[in-house]
Amino acid sequence: MDNRRLLLLLVFSFSLVMLWDAWQKYNQPKPAISPAGASAVDRSTPQPSASLQAPVPGAPEATAATAKSAETVTVKTDLFTAEIAVQGGDIVRLVFDDYKDTENGSKHFALFEARHRYAAQSGLIGDGLPNHNTVFSPVPGTRELASDANNIQLRLEAPPAKGLKVAKIYTFTRGSYLIDVTQEIDNTSDTDVALNAYYQLQRDVNAPAGESRMVSTFTGPAVYTEEDKFQKVSFSEIESGKAKFASKADNGWIAMVQHYFVSAWIPPEKLPREFYMQKLDGSVDPTVRAGVIVPVPVAAPGSKVALSVPLYAGPQVQTILDHLALPKSEGGIGAQGLWLVVDYGLLKVVAAPIFWCLQAIHKLVGNWGWAIVLLTVGIKLLFFPLSAASYKSMAKMRTVTPRLVALKERYAGDRQKLNQEMMELYKREKINPLGGCLPIAVQIPVFIALYWALLGAVEIRDAPWILWITDLSASDPYYVLPVVMVATMLIQTKLNPTPPDPIQAKVMMMMPFIFGAMFFFFPAGLVLYWVVNNTLSIAQQWQITRMVESGGKAANDAKA
Repeated sequence: MDNRRLLLLLVFSFSLVMLWDAWQKYNQPKPAISPAGASAVDRSTPQPSASLQAPVPGAPEATAATAKSAETVTVKTDLFTAEIAVQGGDIVRLVFDDYKDTENGSKHFALFEARHRYAAQSGLIGDGLPNHNTVFSPVPGTRELASDANNIQLRLEAPPAKGLKVAKIYTFTRGSYLIDVTQEIDNTSDTDVALNAYYQLQRDVNAPAGESRMVSTFTGPAVYTEEDKFQKVSFSEIESGKAKFASKADNGWIAMVQHYFVSAWIPPEKLPREFYMQKLDGSVDPTVRAGVIVPVPVAAPGSKVALSVPLYAGPQVQTILDHLALPKSEGGIGAQGLWLVVDYGLLKVVAAPIFWCLQAIHKLVGNWGWAIVLLTVGIKLLFFPLSAASYKSMAKMRTVTPRLVALKERYAGDRQKLNQEMMELYKREKINPLGGCLPIAVQIPVFIALYWALLGAVEIRDAPWILWITDLSASDPYYVLPVVMVATMLIQTKLNPTPPDPIQAKVMMMMPFIFGAMFFFFPAGLVLYWVVNNTLSIAQQWQITRMVESGGKAANDAKA
């Protein structure tokens, strides 16, 4: 019983620590958000190393009136509305039609926005060359994707100078969150021109608006290369200058990750590139930029060259990310490892197949809530033998509990003799004191993986179940599911053997309320899983306990 008591105390202590940490996050003051434009404007451009082609100085940087530089061009597709700033040609706002705002359900969710100074920027490197500070001139044209069109383009032109005409071209495609960004250079001079282009994501370090403080996920830059694989970098590491990531490669991408959504620059394969992450000086709120530098094809005199780098800015839908990872010959863009931006915690190898199963069930039933219910049933059936062994062990413990209490009273003054008699009792009755714990311990990784799979799945965002549950990614508005979960945990506690130690018994009775307090703020989809799992466990445990107790009652009376 000492081992069992130790295990329970460890679980209880861990739960208290997790609850306290989550409560601290929940109650911490929200960071102040400065009005748009309150921060200093970033005028600097990244600089490539000597390993890339050296940039050729170009024309002096264009300037324009402040009023014009503040203008934006709006482009509407079938999936989102994009606002591109005339100054820099940056995407400064991106609003999705199919996703609601976290804080205000009457509005649509915006990925790029002024509130977080979150924008996708690009430009050429070199004195006077067009960059994210240059004022472009939009070419007149259609600004909304026609019903019979597959794509729409926005062309922005920089002021020509010294024989160079530079244009930035955005191509938006129907049914796609992938935006093609092309930098076009028309060399009308009499010399070769070799340039470097940069593509970066700028964002402040504050958490996304409306994110649950009880269930926090990673927000920050990430880099992927075939050699170094997926690397997440925290904002604090960038601010302190201690960020470590792959800096040079001929493959890979750079992204800005947050819960459910991601933006990623994905240069063509086999093209040399340098990744960078920097803290921006002069901002009211700490702001960082993460980007990639790539060489532009050499432009001979009288020729025109172009470099296209796709930008994925959208939800972390697993099927979409998997498709983008395919080579171009199969319809993708070679964005290997892009699915890794989905935050599955430390158990990605288990969580990914679990979510695949959840998707398969959803295709059959058409409702994510019922898919969670059926997946829970499937997992319960998979672990039925282990659960049965655990419940049998606990049921046997219930039958001998009166005799354990008697032994404790008989040998109250002799601890060694008490332990000896208890072990003899376990041996005679063929009971393993940890038999109820070990099978459960085997299942814990699967349960944790399922937790992260449900937490990271954007497919569940805004997904309804039944009645008042209109969003499985948000907490239950009436706290019905958390209350039911606490009730099921109390029933399970009653079915478990009562510990002879009064302190241990009190700890067991407190556990449902400890976990219940945490689950009041958890997404409804996660609570639904636990409610269904607990209900099935109660049914299984009650049946096994009834069978064991009915068979052991007579023997228990004879040996008392």
